[in-house]
Amino acid sequence: MFDIRLSREIEEEETPEKDCPLLITPGSVVSSDTGFMRGHGTWIDHEGKISATVAGTVERINKLYSVRPLRSRYTGEVGDVVVGRIVEVQHKRWCVDINARLNAILLLSSVNLPGGELRRKTEEDELMMRQHLEVGDLISAEVQSVFADGSLSLHTRSLKYGKLSQGQLVKVDSSLIQRKKTHFHSGIVSGIQLILSNNGYIWIAPTSGEDVETGGFVQNLEYISKIDRENIARLRNCILALTAHNKQLSDTIILYTYTASLSYEAKQLLKPEIMKKLVSSVMEKLELEES
Repeated sequence: MFDIRLSREIEEEETPEKDCPLLITPGSVVSSDTGFMRGHGTWIDHEGKISATVAGTVERINKLYSVRPLRSRYTGEVGDVVVGRIVEVQHKRWCVDINARLNAILLLSSVNLPGGELRRKTEEDELMMRQHLEVGDLISAEVQSVFADGSLSLHTRSLKYGKLSQGQLVKVDSSLIQRKKTHFHSGIVSGIQLILSNNGYIWIAPTSGEDVETGGFVQNLEYISKIDRENIARLRNCILALTAHNKQLSDTIILYTYTASLSYEAKQLLKPEIMKKLVSSVMEKLELEES
Protein backbone atom coordinates (compact mmCIF):
# COMPACT_ATOMS: atom_id res chain seq x y z
CA MET A 1 0.00 0.00 0.00
CA PHE A 2 1.32 3.43 -0.99
CA ASP A 3 1.02 6.65 1.01
CA ILE A 4 0.33 9.43 -1.52
CA ARG A 5 0.27 13.08 -0.44
CA LEU A 6 0.05 16.37 -2.29
CA SER A 7 3.24 18.40 -2.63
CA ARG A 8 1.45 21.34 -0.98
CA GLU A 9 0.92 19.25 2.16
CA ILE A 10 4.60 18.27 2.25
CA GLU A 11 5.70 21.91 1.98
CA GLU A 12 3.46 22.84 4.91
CA GLU A 13 4.95 20.00 6.98
CA GLU A 14 8.50 21.13 6.29
CA THR A 15 7.84 24.72 7.31
CA PRO A 16 10.23 25.53 10.17
CA GLU A 17 8.76 26.22 13.57
CA LYS A 18 8.64 29.81 14.72
CA ASP A 19 10.15 29.08 18.11
CA CYS A 20 13.35 27.49 16.73
CA PRO A 21 16.52 29.05 18.20
CA LEU A 22 18.41 31.52 16.03
CA LEU A 23 21.25 29.94 14.07
CA ILE A 24 24.54 31.74 13.51
CA THR A 25 27.33 31.06 11.03
CA PRO A 26 31.12 31.07 11.49
CA GLY A 27 32.41 34.64 11.83
CA SER A 28 29.16 36.04 13.26
CA VAL A 29 29.55 38.28 16.30
CA VAL A 30 28.20 36.63 19.45
CA SER A 31 28.91 39.54 21.83
CA SER A 32 30.87 42.77 21.68
CA ASP A 33 30.90 43.21 25.48
CA THR A 34 34.43 42.75 26.84
CA GLY A 35 33.07 41.63 30.19
CA PHE A 36 32.11 38.20 28.85
CA MET A 37 34.29 35.10 28.44
CA ARG A 38 34.46 32.89 25.37
CA GLY A 39 33.62 29.18 25.49
CA HIS A 40 33.59 26.29 23.03
CA GLY A 41 32.86 27.27 19.44
CA THR A 42 33.95 30.91 19.85
CA TRP A 43 37.06 33.07 19.57
CA ILE A 44 38.03 36.70 20.16
CA ASP A 45 38.74 38.61 16.94
CA HIS A 46 41.13 41.52 16.42
CA GLU A 47 38.48 43.99 17.59
CA GLY A 48 38.02 42.18 20.90
CA LYS A 49 34.58 40.81 20.00
CA ILE A 50 33.49 37.25 20.69
CA SER A 51 32.77 35.59 17.34
CA ALA A 52 31.57 32.12 16.35
CA THR A 53 33.89 29.54 14.83
CA VAL A 54 31.17 26.99 14.01
CA ALA A 55 27.59 27.07 12.75
CA GLY A 56 25.11 26.47 15.55
CA THR A 57 23.09 28.02 18.37
CA VAL A 58 24.37 30.45 21.01
CA GLU A 59 24.36 29.34 24.65
CA ARG A 60 25.05 31.62 27.60
CA ILE A 61 25.85 30.55 31.16
CA ASN A 62 26.40 33.57 33.42
CA LYS A 63 29.38 35.37 31.83
CA LEU A 64 30.32 32.56 29.46
CA TYR A 65 29.27 32.43 25.80
CA SER A 66 29.54 29.26 23.73
CA VAL A 67 28.16 27.98 20.43
CA ARG A 68 26.67 24.50 20.23
CA PRO A 69 27.36 23.07 16.73
CA LEU A 70 24.48 21.56 14.79
CA ARG A 71 26.49 18.48 13.88
CA SER A 72 29.70 17.37 15.52
CA ARG A 73 31.69 14.29 16.45
CA TYR A 74 31.54 13.02 20.02
CA THR A 75 34.12 14.49 22.40
CA GLY A 76 34.34 12.26 25.44
CA GLU A 77 34.90 12.99 29.10
CA VAL A 78 35.96 10.72 31.95
CA GLY A 79 32.93 8.91 33.35
CA ASP A 80 30.82 9.04 30.18
CA VAL A 81 28.68 6.03 29.32
CA VAL A 82 29.22 4.94 25.70
CA VAL A 83 27.92 2.27 23.35
CA GLY A 84 30.33 1.19 20.62
CA ARG A 85 31.14 -1.46 18.04
CA ILE A 86 34.34 -3.51 17.96
CA VAL A 87 36.18 -2.71 14.71
CA GLU A 88 39.59 -4.34 15.28
CA VAL A 89 41.33 -6.77 17.62
CA GLN A 90 44.94 -5.84 18.38
CA HIS A 91 47.64 -6.91 20.82
CA LYS A 92 46.00 -6.92 24.28
CA ARG A 93 43.36 -4.40 23.17
CA TRP A 94 40.22 -3.87 21.12
CA CYS A 95 39.52 -0.83 18.92
CA VAL A 96 35.98 0.48 19.37
CA ASP A 97 33.98 2.81 17.12
CA ILE A 98 32.16 5.27 19.42
CA ASN A 99 31.22 8.03 16.93
CA ALA A 100 34.33 10.05 17.85
CA ARG A 101 37.13 11.47 15.71
CA LEU A 102 39.37 8.55 16.71
CA ASN A 103 38.52 5.00 17.68
CA ALA A 104 38.51 4.27 21.41
CA ILE A 105 40.75 1.66 23.05
CA LEU A 106 39.50 -1.13 25.33
CA LEU A 107 42.46 -2.84 27.00
CA LEU A 108 42.34 -6.50 27.93
CA SER A 109 43.25 -5.49 31.48
CA SER A 110 40.18 -3.19 31.61
CA VAL A 111 37.49 -5.86 31.09
CA ASN A 112 35.76 -8.39 33.29
CA LEU A 113 36.38 -12.00 32.40
CA PRO A 114 33.35 -14.29 32.03
CA GLY A 115 31.82 -14.69 35.47
CA GLY A 116 32.95 -11.24 36.61
CA GLU A 117 36.46 -12.29 37.66
CA LEU A 118 39.03 -9.58 38.31
CA ARG A 119 42.60 -10.89 38.09
CA ARG A 120 45.80 -10.41 36.11
CA LYS A 121 45.38 -11.40 32.47
CA THR A 122 47.62 -14.18 31.16
CA GLU A 123 48.81 -15.21 27.70
CA GLU A 124 45.95 -17.69 27.59
CA ASP A 125 43.47 -14.81 28.08
CA GLU A 126 45.16 -12.94 25.23
CA LEU A 127 44.74 -15.92 22.90
CA MET A 128 41.02 -16.08 23.77
CA MET A 129 40.33 -12.40 23.07
CA ARG A 130 38.35 -13.12 19.89
CA GLN A 131 36.17 -15.56 21.80
CA HIS A 132 35.21 -12.80 24.23
CA LEU A 133 34.75 -9.88 21.81
CA GLU A 134 34.85 -10.27 18.02
CA VAL A 135 34.79 -7.62 15.27
CA GLY A 136 31.21 -6.39 14.90
CA ASP A 137 30.16 -6.97 18.52
CA LEU A 138 28.35 -4.15 20.32
CA ILE A 139 29.41 -3.23 23.85
CA SER A 140 28.53 -0.74 26.55
CA ALA A 141 31.43 0.78 28.48
CA GLU A 142 32.59 3.76 30.49
CA VAL A 143 35.30 6.28 29.59
CA GLN A 144 38.28 5.68 31.86
CA SER A 145 40.74 8.27 30.59
CA VAL A 146 41.52 10.62 27.70
CA PHE A 147 44.82 10.32 25.81
CA ALA A 148 46.87 13.30 24.63
CA ASP A 149 45.66 12.92 21.02
CA GLY A 150 42.01 13.04 22.13
CA SER A 151 41.30 9.30 21.85
CA LEU A 152 39.57 7.58 24.74
CA SER A 153 40.37 4.60 26.92
CA LEU A 154 37.37 2.51 28.01
CA HIS A 155 36.67 -0.02 30.71
CA THR A 156 33.90 -2.55 31.46
CA ARG A 157 34.83 -3.43 35.02
CA SER A 158 31.32 -2.80 36.33
CA LEU A 159 28.84 -5.66 35.86
CA LYS A 160 26.32 -3.35 34.17
CA TYR A 161 28.70 -2.93 31.21
CA GLY A 162 29.73 -5.54 28.67
CA LYS A 163 28.61 -7.18 25.44
CA LEU A 164 25.16 -6.30 24.09
CA SER A 165 23.09 -9.05 22.51
CA GLN A 166 19.56 -8.65 21.09
CA GLY A 167 18.14 -5.20 20.55
CA GLN A 168 17.94 -2.12 18.33
CA LEU A 169 20.72 0.44 17.86
CA VAL A 170 19.67 4.02 17.10
CA LYS A 171 22.31 6.56 16.09
CA VAL A 172 21.66 10.24 16.90
CA ASP A 173 23.83 13.32 17.27
CA SER A 174 25.75 13.21 20.55
CA SER A 175 24.81 16.84 21.30
CA LEU A 176 21.16 15.77 21.68
CA ILE A 177 21.88 13.50 24.68
CA GLN A 178 21.38 15.20 28.03
CA ARG A 179 24.02 14.43 30.63
CA LYS A 180 22.40 12.68 33.59
CA LYS A 181 23.51 10.80 36.69
CA THR A 182 22.36 7.57 35.08
CA HIS A 183 22.06 6.63 31.42
CA PHE A 184 20.55 3.17 31.98
CA HIS A 185 16.74 3.28 32.08
CA SER A 186 14.40 0.32 32.53
CA GLY A 187 11.22 2.06 33.75
CA ILE A 188 10.13 3.85 30.57
CA VAL A 189 8.42 0.78 29.12
CA SER A 190 7.82 -2.43 31.03
CA GLY A 191 10.25 -5.13 29.92
CA ILE A 192 12.48 -2.79 27.88
CA GLN A 193 15.89 -1.37 28.79
CA LEU A 194 17.18 1.86 27.26
CA ILE A 195 20.80 3.05 27.23
CA LEU A 196 21.11 6.74 26.35
CA SER A 197 24.87 6.80 25.82
CA ASN A 198 26.77 10.08 25.78
CA ASN A 199 28.23 9.35 22.34
CA GLY A 200 24.82 9.30 20.64
CA TYR A 201 24.44 5.53 20.20
CA ILE A 202 21.13 4.57 21.84
CA TRP A 203 20.53 0.91 22.68
CA ILE A 204 16.96 -0.44 23.05
CA ALA A 205 16.65 -4.05 24.19
CA PRO A 206 14.46 -6.35 26.27
CA THR A 207 15.47 -6.61 29.90
CA SER A 208 16.83 -9.86 31.23
CA GLY A 209 14.56 -12.10 33.28
CA GLU A 210 17.16 -12.08 36.07
CA ASP A 211 17.24 -9.34 38.67
CA VAL A 212 21.02 -9.45 38.92
CA GLU A 213 22.92 -7.54 36.25
CA THR A 214 25.00 -10.07 34.38
CA GLY A 215 27.05 -7.76 32.15
CA GLY A 216 30.43 -9.02 31.01
CA PHE A 217 30.14 -11.59 28.23
CA VAL A 218 26.82 -13.20 29.22
CA GLN A 219 24.31 -12.70 26.39
CA ASN A 220 20.56 -13.04 26.57
CA LEU A 221 19.54 -15.01 23.46
CA GLU A 222 16.04 -15.89 24.62
CA TYR A 223 12.98 -15.49 22.40
CA ILE A 224 11.66 -11.90 22.25
CA SER A 225 7.88 -11.65 22.43
CA LYS A 226 5.84 -9.76 19.86
CA ILE A 227 4.84 -7.14 22.45
CA ASP A 228 8.48 -6.41 23.28
CA ARG A 229 9.39 -6.15 19.59
CA GLU A 230 6.53 -3.69 19.03
CA ASN A 231 7.61 -1.62 22.06
CA ILE A 232 11.19 -1.53 20.79
CA ALA A 233 10.00 -0.36 17.35
CA ARG A 234 7.72 2.28 18.92
CA LEU A 235 10.51 3.62 21.15
CA ARG A 236 12.85 3.81 18.16
CA ASN A 237 10.32 5.79 16.11
CA CYS A 238 9.62 8.12 19.05
CA ILE A 239 13.36 8.86 19.34
CA LEU A 240 13.57 9.51 15.58
CA ALA A 241 10.63 11.94 15.84
CA LEU A 242 12.33 13.88 18.66
CA THR A 243 15.70 14.03 16.90
CA ALA A 244 14.03 15.14 13.64
CA HIS A 245 12.97 18.28 15.55
CA ASN A 246 16.33 18.66 17.35
CA LYS A 247 14.95 17.98 20.83
CA GLN A 248 17.22 17.08 23.75
CA LEU A 249 16.78 13.42 24.71
CA SER A 250 16.16 12.30 28.28
CA ASP A 251 14.16 9.54 29.92
CA THR A 252 11.34 12.00 30.74
CA ILE A 253 10.73 13.35 27.23
CA ILE A 254 11.00 9.85 25.73
CA LEU A 255 8.42 8.55 28.23
CA TYR A 256 6.01 11.40 27.38
CA THR A 257 6.50 10.82 23.66
CA TYR A 258 5.93 7.09 24.01
CA THR A 259 2.71 7.69 25.98
CA ALA A 260 1.44 10.21 23.42
CA SER A 261 2.27 7.83 20.54
CA LEU A 262 -0.03 5.06 21.78
CA SER A 263 -2.92 6.54 19.78
CA TYR A 264 -1.01 5.73 16.56
CA GLU A 265 0.42 2.58 15.07
CA ALA A 266 4.18 2.24 15.34
CA LYS A 267 4.72 2.55 11.58
CA GLN A 268 2.62 5.75 11.44
CA LEU A 269 5.16 7.52 13.66
CA LEU A 270 7.54 7.75 10.70
CA LYS A 271 5.22 10.13 8.81
CA PRO A 272 6.47 13.76 9.04
CA GLU A 273 3.04 15.21 9.84
CA ILE A 274 2.49 12.78 12.74
CA MET A 275 6.04 13.40 14.00
CA LYS A 276 5.29 17.11 14.16
CA LYS A 277 1.96 16.64 15.98
CA LEU A 278 3.53 14.22 18.43
CA VAL A 279 6.50 16.42 19.32
CA SER A 280 4.32 19.55 19.58
CA SER A 281 1.95 17.86 22.05
CA VAL A 282 4.87 16.62 24.17
CA MET A 283 6.54 20.06 24.29
CA GLU A 284 3.23 21.67 25.29
CA LYS A 285 2.90 19.20 28.14
CA LEU A 286 6.45 19.91 29.33
CA GLU A 287 5.86 23.67 29.20
CA LEU A 288 2.68 23.31 31.29
CA GLU A 289 4.57 21.34 33.93
CA GLU A 290 7.34 23.92 34.11
CA SER A 291 4.92 26.87 34.41
